[in-house]
Amino acid sequence: MTRSFRAVAVQPQWHVDDFIMPAAFQRWMHTQLRMARPQLAQDRPNLVVLTELNGLPLLLLGGVRATTFKSAARELVLRHWPAVLRLMLTERVSAIRALQLHVAQVAVPLYLSVCRDLALSYGVYLCCGSLPMPRYRLEGGEVRRVSGVLTNQAVMFGPDGRLIGCADKVHLTPPEQAGGLDLSPGRLDELRAFPTAVGDLGVAISLDAFRADVIDCLREQGCTVLLQPDANGISWTADEGLPPDPAHVRPQPLAWLESSWQVTTSGQIRYAVNPMVVGNLLDLTFDGQSAITGRLHEGVLQSYAMTEPRGGFLALLPWAAQGTDEELREAGRVRTAGSGHPLENSYQTGVLTADLELPPSVVPEPTPTEHERALRAWLGEPTRR
Repeated sequence: MTRSFRAVAVQPQWHVDDFIMPAAFQRWMHTQLRMARPQLAQDRPNLVVLTELNGLPLLLLGGVRATTFKSAARELVLRHWPAVLRLMLTERVSAIRALQLHVAQVAVPLYLSVCRDLALSYGVYLCCGSLPMPRYRLEGGEVRRVSGVLTNQAVMFGPDGRLIGCADKVHLTPPEQAGGLDLSPGRLDELRAFPTAVGDLGVAISLDAFRADVIDCLREQGCTVLLQPDANGISWTADEGLPPDPAHVRPQPLAWLESSWQVTTSGQIRYAVNPMVVGNLLDLTFDGQSAITGRLHEGVLQSYAMTEPRGGFLALLPWAAQGTDEELREAGRVRTAGSGHPLENSYQTGVLTADLELPPSVVPEPTPTEHERALRAWLGEPTRR
Protein backbone atom coordinates (compact mmCIF):
# COMPACT_ATOMS: atom_id res chain seq x y z
CA MET A 1 0.00 0.00 0.00
CA THR A 2 1.35 3.44 -0.94
CA ARG A 3 2.62 5.52 1.95
CA SER A 4 1.17 9.04 1.77
CA PHE A 5 2.42 11.52 4.35
CA ARG A 6 3.25 15.16 4.96
CA ALA A 7 6.80 16.32 5.57
CA VAL A 8 7.24 19.42 7.74
CA ALA A 9 10.43 21.44 8.29
CA VAL A 10 10.49 24.10 11.01
CA GLN A 11 12.90 27.05 10.81
CA PRO A 12 12.98 28.68 14.26
CA GLN A 13 15.00 31.53 15.72
CA TRP A 14 16.80 30.86 18.98
CA HIS A 15 17.91 33.17 21.78
CA VAL A 16 19.97 32.69 24.93
CA ASP A 17 16.85 33.21 27.06
CA ASP A 18 15.33 30.05 25.54
CA PHE A 19 17.87 27.89 27.36
CA ILE A 20 18.54 29.38 30.79
CA MET A 21 15.70 27.49 32.49
CA PRO A 22 14.11 24.09 31.76
CA ALA A 23 10.68 25.75 31.44
CA ALA A 24 12.05 28.22 28.87
CA PHE A 25 13.47 25.37 26.76
CA GLN A 26 10.18 23.52 26.96
CA ARG A 27 8.33 26.65 25.77
CA TRP A 28 10.76 27.15 22.88
CA MET A 29 10.36 23.59 21.68
CA HIS A 30 6.58 23.72 22.06
CA THR A 31 6.54 27.00 20.09
CA GLN A 32 8.06 25.19 17.12
CA LEU A 33 5.33 22.53 17.11
CA ARG A 34 2.68 25.21 17.55
CA MET A 35 4.14 26.94 14.48
CA ALA A 36 3.74 23.66 12.61
CA ARG A 37 0.28 22.74 13.93
CA PRO A 38 -1.78 24.69 11.32
CA GLN A 39 0.21 22.92 8.57
CA LEU A 40 -0.23 19.38 9.89
CA ALA A 41 -2.31 17.03 7.74
CA GLN A 42 -5.46 15.53 9.23
CA ASP A 43 -5.77 12.67 6.72
CA ARG A 44 -2.24 11.24 6.72
CA PRO A 45 0.79 10.82 9.01
CA ASN A 46 3.04 13.81 9.59
CA LEU A 47 6.84 13.90 9.76
CA VAL A 48 8.21 16.97 11.57
CA VAL A 49 11.95 17.67 11.43
CA LEU A 50 13.68 20.13 13.79
CA THR A 51 17.16 21.64 13.64
CA GLU A 52 20.68 20.56 14.52
CA LEU A 53 22.15 21.18 17.99
CA ASN A 54 18.92 22.64 19.36
CA GLY A 55 19.92 20.99 22.63
CA LEU A 56 23.49 22.37 22.74
CA PRO A 57 22.54 25.72 24.35
CA LEU A 58 21.22 23.79 27.37
CA LEU A 59 24.83 24.24 28.50
CA LEU A 60 23.59 27.72 29.46
CA LEU A 61 21.10 26.42 32.05
CA GLY A 62 21.22 28.79 35.00
CA GLY A 63 22.25 31.70 32.76
CA VAL A 64 25.62 33.33 32.07
CA ARG A 65 27.03 36.84 32.33
CA ALA A 66 29.36 36.32 29.36
CA THR A 67 28.61 37.78 25.95
CA THR A 68 30.70 35.38 23.83
CA PHE A 69 30.49 31.61 23.57
CA LYS A 70 34.15 31.10 24.54
CA SER A 71 33.86 33.28 27.62
CA ALA A 72 30.57 31.58 28.50
CA ALA A 73 32.35 28.22 28.30
CA ARG A 74 35.05 29.46 30.66
CA GLU A 75 32.42 30.81 33.05
CA LEU A 76 30.55 27.51 33.03
CA VAL A 77 33.70 25.42 33.50
CA LEU A 78 34.52 27.47 36.59
CA ARG A 79 30.95 27.22 37.89
CA HIS A 80 31.05 23.43 37.64
CA TRP A 81 34.77 23.10 38.32
CA PRO A 82 34.83 20.23 40.90
CA ALA A 83 32.73 17.98 38.63
CA VAL A 84 34.59 19.10 35.49
CA LEU A 85 37.99 18.40 37.07
CA ARG A 86 36.88 14.96 38.26
CA LEU A 87 35.75 14.01 34.75
CA MET A 88 38.91 15.41 33.18
CA LEU A 89 41.05 13.24 35.46
CA THR A 90 38.99 10.05 35.45
CA GLU A 91 37.91 10.00 31.79
CA ARG A 92 40.89 11.84 30.27
CA VAL A 93 38.80 14.41 28.42
CA SER A 94 39.12 18.14 27.81
CA ALA A 95 37.46 20.71 30.06
CA ILE A 96 34.78 21.53 27.48
CA ARG A 97 33.88 17.87 26.92
CA ALA A 98 33.87 17.29 30.70
CA LEU A 99 31.53 20.27 31.11
CA GLN A 100 29.12 18.89 28.53
CA LEU A 101 29.19 15.39 30.05
CA HIS A 102 28.40 16.90 33.44
CA VAL A 103 25.56 19.11 32.20
CA ALA A 104 24.17 16.14 30.23
CA GLN A 105 22.94 14.68 33.52
CA VAL A 106 20.24 17.36 33.43
CA ALA A 107 20.13 18.30 29.74
CA VAL A 108 19.61 14.82 28.27
CA PRO A 109 16.62 13.78 30.43
CA LEU A 110 15.07 17.22 29.85
CA TYR A 111 15.59 17.02 26.07
CA LEU A 112 14.31 13.47 25.72
CA SER A 113 11.23 14.01 27.87
CA VAL A 114 10.27 17.25 26.09
CA CYS A 115 10.74 15.70 22.63
CA ARG A 116 8.87 12.51 23.49
CA ASP A 117 5.97 14.53 24.87
CA LEU A 118 5.89 16.70 21.73
CA ALA A 119 5.70 13.68 19.42
CA LEU A 120 2.94 12.18 21.55
CA SER A 121 0.97 15.41 22.10
CA TYR A 122 0.97 16.40 18.43
CA GLY A 123 0.71 12.83 17.11
CA VAL A 124 3.67 13.21 14.73
CA TYR A 125 6.80 11.39 13.73
CA LEU A 126 9.42 13.74 15.16
CA CYS A 127 13.09 14.08 14.30
CA CYS A 128 13.93 16.21 17.32
CA GLY A 129 17.03 17.85 15.88
CA SER A 130 20.22 16.97 17.74
CA LEU A 131 22.20 17.58 20.91
CA PRO A 132 25.57 16.62 22.41
CA MET A 133 24.70 13.12 23.63
CA PRO A 134 26.77 10.79 25.81
CA ARG A 135 26.75 7.09 24.95
CA TYR A 136 24.75 4.89 27.34
CA ARG A 137 24.51 1.15 27.95
CA LEU A 138 22.44 -1.20 30.11
CA GLU A 139 24.41 -2.85 32.86
CA GLY A 140 22.61 -5.14 35.26
CA GLY A 141 19.33 -3.46 34.39
CA GLU A 142 20.78 -0.01 35.13
CA VAL A 143 21.54 2.71 32.57
CA ARG A 144 25.24 3.57 32.64
CA ARG A 145 27.17 6.19 30.70
CA VAL A 146 30.08 5.06 28.52
CA SER A 147 33.25 6.85 29.60
CA GLY A 148 34.33 9.89 27.59
CA VAL A 149 32.02 9.59 24.56
CA LEU A 150 29.97 12.62 23.45
CA THR A 151 28.46 12.76 19.94
CA ASN A 152 26.26 15.15 17.98
CA GLN A 153 23.18 12.91 17.96
CA ALA A 154 19.74 13.12 16.40
CA VAL A 155 16.85 11.34 18.13
CA MET A 156 13.55 10.29 16.53
CA PHE A 157 10.21 9.52 18.18
CA GLY A 158 7.00 8.10 16.76
CA PRO A 159 3.48 9.51 17.27
CA ASP A 160 2.99 6.98 20.08
CA GLY A 161 5.92 8.57 21.94
CA ARG A 162 8.21 5.60 21.38
CA LEU A 163 11.86 6.03 20.46
CA ILE A 164 12.39 5.09 16.79
CA GLY A 165 16.16 5.40 16.83
CA CYS A 166 19.24 7.60 17.00
CA ALA A 167 21.92 8.73 14.56
CA ASP A 168 25.31 10.30 15.25
CA LYS A 169 27.05 12.89 13.09
CA VAL A 170 30.05 11.22 11.44
CA HIS A 171 31.84 14.21 9.87
CA LEU A 172 32.37 17.01 12.37
CA THR A 173 33.02 20.64 11.41
CA PRO A 174 36.09 22.40 12.87
CA PRO A 175 34.02 24.12 15.63
CA GLU A 176 32.81 20.66 16.73
CA GLN A 177 36.30 19.16 16.90
CA ALA A 178 39.10 19.48 19.47
CA GLY A 179 39.62 23.13 20.33
CA GLY A 180 35.89 23.75 19.89
CA LEU A 181 33.07 21.64 21.32
CA ASP A 182 35.38 18.61 21.26
CA LEU A 183 32.69 16.12 20.24
CA SER A 184 33.30 12.48 19.32
CA PRO A 185 32.73 11.58 15.65
CA GLY A 186 29.98 9.05 15.03
CA ARG A 187 30.59 5.68 13.42
CA LEU A 188 29.60 5.23 9.79
CA ASP A 189 28.71 1.57 10.39
CA GLU A 190 26.10 2.59 12.98
CA LEU A 191 24.02 4.65 10.52
CA ARG A 192 20.79 2.88 9.55
CA ALA A 193 17.50 3.41 7.74
CA PHE A 194 14.37 3.22 9.91
CA PRO A 195 11.17 1.98 8.18
CA THR A 196 8.12 4.04 9.18
CA ALA A 197 4.77 5.17 7.79
CA VAL A 198 6.54 8.40 6.73
CA GLY A 199 9.34 6.77 4.76
CA ASP A 200 12.49 4.79 5.41
CA LEU A 201 14.22 7.48 7.40
CA GLY A 202 17.95 8.10 7.30
CA VAL A 203 19.66 10.94 9.14
CA ALA A 204 22.64 12.90 7.81
CA ILE A 205 23.27 15.76 10.22
CA SER A 206 24.47 18.92 8.46
CA LEU A 207 27.93 18.21 6.97
CA ASP A 208 27.15 14.48 6.71
CA ALA A 209 24.63 15.24 3.95
CA PHE A 210 27.54 16.58 1.84
CA ARG A 211 29.61 13.41 2.25
CA ALA A 212 29.35 10.53 -0.22
CA ASP A 213 30.24 7.83 2.33
CA VAL A 214 27.28 8.77 4.53
CA ILE A 215 24.82 9.08 1.63
CA ASP A 216 26.02 5.81 0.08
CA CYS A 217 25.67 4.04 3.43
CA LEU A 218 22.07 5.25 3.90
CA ARG A 219 21.12 4.59 0.28
CA GLU A 220 22.43 1.03 0.42
CA GLN A 221 20.27 0.39 3.46
CA GLY A 222 17.14 1.53 1.62
CA CYS A 223 16.75 5.10 2.88
CA THR A 224 13.96 6.86 0.98
CA VAL A 225 13.66 10.06 3.06
CA LEU A 226 16.83 11.85 4.14
CA LEU A 227 16.63 14.05 7.23
CA GLN A 228 19.25 16.81 7.39
CA PRO A 229 18.91 18.81 10.63
CA ASP A 230 21.13 21.88 10.36
CA ALA A 231 22.68 24.75 12.29
CA ASN A 232 24.82 26.70 9.83
CA GLY A 233 27.12 28.85 11.96
CA ILE A 234 27.82 31.66 9.51
CA SER A 235 25.92 34.30 7.55
CA TRP A 236 23.99 32.59 4.74
CA THR A 237 25.30 34.97 2.09
CA ALA A 238 28.94 34.83 3.20
CA ASP A 239 31.56 32.59 1.58
CA GLU A 240 32.53 29.26 3.09
CA GLY A 241 35.33 26.78 2.80
CA LEU A 242 35.26 23.44 4.60
CA PRO A 243 37.45 20.34 4.73
CA PRO A 244 38.62 18.48 2.77
CA ASP A 245 39.36 21.59 0.68
CA PRO A 246 39.05 24.77 2.79
CA ALA A 247 40.62 26.72 -0.07
CA HIS A 248 37.57 25.91 -2.22
CA VAL A 249 35.66 29.04 -1.28
CA ARG A 250 32.13 29.65 -2.60
CA PRO A 251 28.94 31.30 -1.37
CA GLN A 252 27.06 29.32 1.29
CA PRO A 253 23.91 28.85 -0.83
CA LEU A 254 25.92 27.48 -3.74
CA ALA A 255 27.68 25.04 -1.44
CA TRP A 256 24.34 23.89 -0.02
CA LEU A 257 23.26 22.57 -3.40
CA GLU A 258 25.77 19.75 -2.76
CA SER A 259 23.73 18.38 0.15
CA SER A 260 20.00 17.49 0.18
CA TRP A 261 19.21 18.97 -3.23
CA GLN A 262 21.98 16.99 -4.94
CA VAL A 263 21.09 13.83 -3.00
CA THR A 264 17.49 13.74 -4.22
CA THR A 265 17.98 15.07 -7.75
CA SER A 266 20.81 12.71 -8.67
CA GLY A 267 20.48 9.65 -6.43
CA GLN A 268 18.11 6.92 -5.31
CA ILE A 269 17.00 8.67 -2.13
CA ARG A 270 13.56 10.02 -2.99
CA TYR A 271 13.05 13.02 -0.68
CA ALA A 272 15.02 15.13 1.79
CA VAL A 273 13.97 17.47 4.58
CA ASN A 274 16.52 20.12 5.64
CA PRO A 275 15.43 22.49 8.45
CA MET A 276 17.88 25.23 9.47
CA VAL A 277 17.94 27.28 12.66
CA VAL A 278 18.53 31.05 12.50
CA GLY A 279 19.47 33.69 15.05
CA ASN A 280 22.47 35.14 16.85
CA LEU A 281 23.41 33.18 19.98
CA LEU A 282 25.80 35.29 22.06
CA ASP A 283 28.51 36.12 19.47
CA LEU A 284 27.62 33.28 17.09
CA THR A 285 25.57 33.72 13.91
CA PHE A 286 23.26 31.04 12.47
CA ASP A 287 21.51 31.51 9.16
CA GLY A 288 20.11 29.60 6.19
CA GLN A 289 17.13 28.57 4.09
CA SER A 290 15.19 25.47 5.03
CA ALA A 291 14.10 23.23 2.16
CA ILE A 292 12.29 20.04 1.18
CA THR A 293 13.67 18.50 -2.01
CA GLY A 294 12.72 15.78 -4.50
CA ARG A 295 13.42 14.85 -8.12
CA LEU A 296 14.73 17.46 -10.57
CA HIS A 297 11.47 17.54 -12.53
CA GLU A 298 9.43 18.22 -9.38
CA GLY A 299 8.52 21.52 -7.72
CA VAL A 300 8.51 24.99 -9.19
CA LEU A 301 11.68 26.60 -10.53
CA GLN A 302 13.37 28.23 -7.55
CA SER A 303 16.60 27.97 -5.60
CA TYR A 304 18.62 29.32 -2.71
CA ALA A 305 19.65 32.97 -2.61
CA MET A 306 22.56 33.82 -4.95
CA THR A 307 21.88 30.76 -7.17
CA GLU A 308 19.93 30.28 -10.38
CA PRO A 309 16.36 28.84 -10.30
CA ARG A 310 16.14 25.08 -10.81
CA GLY A 311 13.81 22.14 -10.25
CA GLY A 312 13.86 19.80 -7.29
CA PHE A 313 12.67 22.21 -4.60
CA LEU A 314 9.30 21.00 -3.32
CA ALA A 315 9.32 23.73 -0.67
CA LEU A 316 11.84 26.47 0.09
CA LEU A 317 11.74 29.20 2.73
CA PRO A 318 12.68 32.63 1.31
CA TRP A 319 15.78 34.26 2.69
CA ALA A 320 15.50 37.44 4.77
CA ALA A 321 16.19 39.85 1.86
CA GLN A 322 16.28 40.12 -1.93
CA GLY A 323 18.65 41.92 -4.31
CA THR A 324 21.89 41.55 -6.20
CA ASP A 325 24.63 39.32 -4.85
CA GLU A 326 26.45 42.31 -3.37
CA GLU A 327 23.27 43.59 -1.76
CA LEU A 328 22.62 40.14 -0.32
CA ARG A 329 26.14 39.90 1.08
CA GLU A 330 25.62 43.24 2.81
CA ALA A 331 22.16 42.17 4.03
CA GLY A 332 23.76 39.09 5.58
CA ARG A 333 26.60 41.06 7.15
CA VAL A 334 24.35 43.56 8.94
CA ARG A 335 22.32 40.71 10.48
CA THR A 336 25.32 39.01 12.07
CA ALA A 337 26.10 39.06 15.78
CA GLY A 338 27.75 42.28 16.88
CA SER A 339 27.10 44.25 13.70
CA GLY A 340 25.35 47.04 15.62
CA HIS A 341 23.01 47.58 12.67
CA PRO A 342 19.24 48.04 13.22
CA LEU A 343 18.73 44.77 11.29
CA GLU A 344 21.12 42.80 13.51
CA ASN A 345 19.53 39.42 14.40
CA SER A 346 16.66 39.98 11.92
CA TYR A 347 16.03 36.65 10.22
CA GLN A 348 13.31 34.71 8.44
CA THR A 349 11.43 32.02 10.36
CA GLY A 350 8.67 29.75 9.15
CA VAL A 351 7.32 26.28 8.38
CA LEU A 352 7.60 24.31 5.14
CA THR A 353 5.41 21.39 4.09
CA ALA A 354 5.19 18.93 1.21
CA ASP A 355 2.78 16.04 0.65
CA LEU A 356 4.81 13.01 -0.39
CA GLU A 357 4.17 9.44 -1.53
CA LEU A 358 6.29 6.31 -1.43
CA PRO A 359 5.75 2.65 -2.25
CA PRO A 360 5.50 0.14 0.61
CA SER A 361 8.69 -0.32 2.59
CA VAL A 362 10.98 -3.29 2.01
CA VAL A 363 13.47 -2.14 4.64
CA PRO A 364 13.82 -4.47 7.66
CA GLU A 365 13.53 -3.07 11.17
CA PRO A 366 17.11 -2.42 12.32
CA THR A 367 18.41 -4.10 15.44
CA PRO A 368 18.50 -1.51 18.26
CA THR A 369 21.96 -0.46 19.34
CA GLU A 370 23.04 -0.89 22.95
CA HIS A 371 22.66 2.88 23.32
CA GLU A 372 19.09 2.83 21.97
CA ARG A 373 18.14 -0.01 24.31
CA ALA A 374 19.51 2.03 27.21
CA LEU A 375 17.54 5.13 26.20
CA ARG A 376 14.35 3.05 25.86
CA ALA A 377 14.89 1.67 29.34
CA TRP A 378 15.48 5.20 30.61
CA LEU A 379 12.22 6.30 28.98
CA GLY A 380 10.34 3.37 30.46
CA GLU A 381 9.93 1.54 27.12
CA PRO A 382 10.61 -2.10 26.28
CA THR A 383 14.27 -2.44 25.33
CA ARG A 384 13.39 -4.54 22.26
CA ARG A 385 10.80 -3.75 19.58
